[in-house]
Amino acid sequence: MSSIKSYSLENYRFRKLLEELKSKIGRGTELISLYIPPGRPIHEVINNLWQEYNTASNIKSDRTRKNVQSAIERVIQKLKYFKKTPENGLVIFCGAIPQNGEGSEKLEDYVIIPPEPINVSYYGCSSTFYLDPLYDILKEKESYGVIIIDSSEASFGIISGRRMELIREITSGIPGKHRAGGQSARRFERLREMELNEFFRRVAKYADELFLGRDDIKGILVAGPGPTKYEFLDKDYLNYMIKKKVVGVIDTAYTGEEGLREVASKSIDILRGVRHMEEKRILQRFFREVTLSDGLAAYGEEEVRSLLTRGLIDTLIISENIDKVRATVECSVCGYTDRRTINEADRFAFEAEISRSKCPSCGNQTLRIKEWKSLTDEFIELAEQYKVNVELISTETEEGEMLLKGFGGIAAILRYKA
Repeated sequence: MSSIKSYSLENYRFRKLLEELKSKIGRGTELISLYIPPGRPIHEVINNLWQEYNTASNIKSDRTRKNVQSAIERVIQKLKYFKKTPENGLVIFCGAIPQNGEGSEKLEDYVIIPPEPINVSYYGCSSTFYLDPLYDILKEKESYGVIIIDSSEASFGIISGRRMELIREITSGIPGKHRAGGQSARRFERLREMELNEFFRRVAKYADELFLGRDDIKGILVAGPGPTKYEFLDKDYLNYMIKKKVVGVIDTAYTGEEGLREVASKSIDILRGVRHMEEKRILQRFFREVTLSDGLAAYGEEEVRSLLTRGLIDTLIISENIDKVRATVECSVCGYTDRRTINEADRFAFEAEISRSKCPSCGNQTLRIKEWKSLTDEFIELAEQYKVNVELISTETEEGEMLLKGFGGIAAILRYKA
């Protein structure tokens, strides 16, 4: 479970960091992005940065020149903390970010050790940070090609992480097994077999075009109703490089999108490493526990928070699409404190309401919002405090959507009954 926890939680945090960095916008070309690949000597990078510092002295705008040189100095200071480049490389962003209009710039820096090696050597100045190599890390690295085939049509799809995509459909044009009037049974079957062979060759050709040479394709699933899929596999229609990647043959009632959904639901063991399937497995266990009279399941913000603080939860399950925040309300006179959960969309209205309200403890109109925190982050911090596994679940599966809409997006599997 720990490896899945690491993927789920670290992926969430990494994506959130990138979203924050993406929102940073500077004036002109004052934001520095520096990528250092594994193995590159730190002293070499520092020498190059001093050269960039000297080059920046030619910038005509006094403010821009000052901001760029200050950012380069800050990056050099950060680099001096490293004796050598980390195994996965190093990324530093730095620049003057306006806080409240022109002239309010504040120098901000972000030092990132990527979760995977980056083979990029880059230095650049722009009005935004260069994030493409880090977003590439978030892309699903393992995909499965799907061929769904019967005698009348074939469908091709991709299951990649949380995504299912139908990418091509073709028809065979082969008549049914009942022969046309006037034809002998033998001749009809011979013609039909020739057409089926030609159809299989077309399917194999499309498989080459769609799957061959794609390093992210970990395996191929062949599926479909009836025996046609076995006829297709038994002979050498498929390129040998694709055929050796076939990891499973699955019976389905349909082709097309419905067939692709069947493949996804019936191949959990085969696709165990794909996050899409892992999320379904986690939620299916939770739903199973919910139906039992003595099941180890809980859901709802208040109940789960209470069980967390009592150490009764084994796995905390949170929807990535929860759109709620926690406000800490404080009285500046008597120190009264309260915490409220509200929808993100109601945030400004709630602030206005609090500013007009009287403190229930001392009666003064001195309430203020001391802190805002996303509900997701609050639960993650609680889970880590009590050493609880955390699963962040998307809404890209039917189960994930049910978690959000039917259970409020916060659920848990218990260690034992309370």
